[in-house]
Amino acid sequence: MDGIIFDIDGTIWDSREPVAKAWNDVLENETDLDIRVDAQILTGLFGKPMTEIRDSLFGDLPEEERGRVAARCYERENEYLYDEPGTVYPGIMEAIKELSTRYPLFIASNCQDGYIQVLLKSTGLSEYFKDFICYDDTGLSKGKNIRILMERNGLNEVVYVGDTKGDEEACREAGIPFAYVTYGLGEAAEPDYVIHTAGQLTELW
Repeated sequence: MDGIIFDIDGTIWDSREPVAKAWNDVLENETDLDIRVDAQILTGLFGKPMTEIRDSLFGDLPEEERGRVAARCYERENEYLYDEPGTVYPGIMEAIKELSTRYPLFIASNCQDGYIQVLLKSTGLSEYFKDFICYDDTGLSKGKNIRILMERNGLNEVVYVGDTKGDEEACREAGIPFAYVTYGLGEAAEPDYVIHTAGQLTELW
């Protein structure tokens, strides 16, 4: 194996509470919309491509307005997370640090530009990840982005660590094994590995 690729939400941290605060700040103070989000709503949305989240929440708006509101929410989210970052899952910091001594580590996420940078800066994990890619970089599926990340870094044999069926489907599209963390936000059908605690990552690899 020549690399491990990580998801973010539900895998490295849980940012639902601060993200809900950021989005509601925009919705309450910058729009006339009678829409609010909470952690429960975000659980069903996290991990999906940005456009799907936008259309799910703001589908009744004209497309241009939908895009404007969503863009402002994502912008506020990045700003907010610098001051109030997500909650890192127990043991994941230690696991990432240890794994980085054995394999190059990467991130592939369906998030907006800037979100991965916020995660890395606020957690102090920047030095442990070699490269990353997000939906906003390409507008492509996570599976295609995983392949781009692999080709860009000369990777042939990797595993993806994530927490949702969407992550599992992305791995099937990319042709790589999927390690499912049960402590996250979603479910999986037939993962190649099942991880119950972050510490198990270093036992496997």
